[in-house]
Amino acid sequence: MRILVLGGTWFLGKEVVCEAQRRGWKVATFNRGRSGQDVPGVAAIRGDRQAARDLERLAQHGPWDAVIDTSSSDLPPRDVLLAANALAARTARWVHISTVSVYSGWPHDRLTEESQLLECPTDADETFGYTGPDGSPTEYGFQKAGGERAVREALGDRAVFLRPGVILGPGEYVGRLPWWLRRAHRGGPLLVPSPADRRIQPVDVRDVAHFAIDQAATPGRDAYNVAHPQAVTFEEFVQECIAVTGGAAELVWAPPELLGQFGVRQWTELPLWRTHAGAWSVESERAVSGGLRCRPLSETIRDTWAWLQSGGLPVEHPRWAKHGIAPGKEREILSALGVSF
Repeated sequence: MRILVLGGTWFLGKEVVCEAQRRGWKVATFNRGRSGQDVPGVAAIRGDRQAARDLERLAQHGPWDAVIDTSSSDLPPRDVLLAANALAARTARWVHISTVSVYSGWPHDRLTEESQLLECPTDADETFGYTGPDGSPTEYGFQKAGGERAVREALGDRAVFLRPGVILGPGEYVGRLPWWLRRAHRGGPLLVPSPADRRIQPVDVRDVAHFAIDQAATPGRDAYNVAHPQAVTFEEFVQECIAVTGGAAELVWAPPELLGQFGVRQWTELPLWRTHAGAWSVESERAVSGGLRCRPLSETIRDTWAWLQSGGLPVEHPRWAKHGIAPGKEREILSALGVSF
């Protein structure tokens, strides 16, 4: 197999490259060379995927058996369409990394691949869409739905779409799991959102990469929700963070109503916490039938802590600063719950 990875130097893109190399595939990457380091052994092609001239030059390096797009998360549909049109004649397959946010019902409803998608035209720029007052739908979701539509327009039945929810693991640049790990390691009273039995479905970046590579070699058009089929409770998640880090944290459960009174932002200030019924109700049976295999979340937590302890650093990204509650605010809420310091 000869593949092209759009991106390929950090987090999911890097893991996709490494998995392809483990299988003996020839891998080329296309990026600006500004984030992360090239994986040794790749044919690194420099350029800007938003520049038509760079894409025309890239196309001359083909053909490829598959293109795997891991770098369109912050791009408007018109730029996704630009790259898809430029490379459509040079690839037999296109694996597009999308998101569950493309569904109009997320995060309120239980989702399957047949759930309704948000509407967004393929020529939309970055101003299209909106974020609802309760955080749904999201402008990001509209943009990603338009990106999927753009790829369908250019590639037709040669395209496959992977729709992950939350991806965790070594190299994470968002900062969700690293925040919980560092907070658990710090110890002391630890503010946790109730109920304790709320279930979550994050997937390991390495498992998503493995599945993406499988799909690159599999003919046929489809879309897959990529969520862990064996959800764990929030309590199990946090307790595992404490166990792995050796911290002496003591869980203090706070009801959503109290957290709301203090203006705690869901999804970010207490990462992975969201009260909407469908946030963690993503059906992934189709992906499992298609070969998705997910390691236990405990392994993801352990390996991420090992990566952090070894000096691992993510690429710089603005989303990192948005995650985690400030210590002073946490103490204020803990005091309201009767915790003395």
